[in-house]
Amino acid sequence: MFMGEYQNSIDAKNRMIIPSKYRAALGSFCVMTKGIDTCMYIYPVPEWEEFTKKLTSLPDYDGLSRKNKRDLGKISETCEIDKQGRVVIPQRLREYAGIERELVTVGVFDKIEVWSKAEWDKAESGSQPDPGDIAKKMMEYGV
Repeated sequence: MFMGEYQNSIDAKNRMIIPSKYRAALGSFCVMTKGIDTCMYIYPVPEWEEFTKKLTSLPDYDGLSRKNKRDLGKISETCEIDKQGRVVIPQRLREYAGIERELVTVGVFDKIEVWSKAEWDKAESGSQPDPGDIAKKMMEYGV
């Protein structure tokens, strides 16, 4: 399980350091993909496999489903984590998330979100949903 917020930066070889609290859950490999917001996601391989099982069960005759599968398939990559806990961020994911140097890593339970510091600051300073609306939605979801 991933929790917490960490700030760091990428090095000259476009590597980021995976926070030490996350490394055991990831192992030696992870899957990087684009996030729904302007960020990227890092999944442990078993979580990614579960996610893609659900994704591939979506109907191909639905245009949005097809596009989503195609978009995730073409931009997702399995990445190796080195012995120092570093992983290279693929260029197209860096570009998608707008990561140039500084980044923010956020644990979101089953995955990790990686944001450019500028995008994270924008997202955090934007209008926040009403706590009552959040509670109501969680009840609808059965949480």
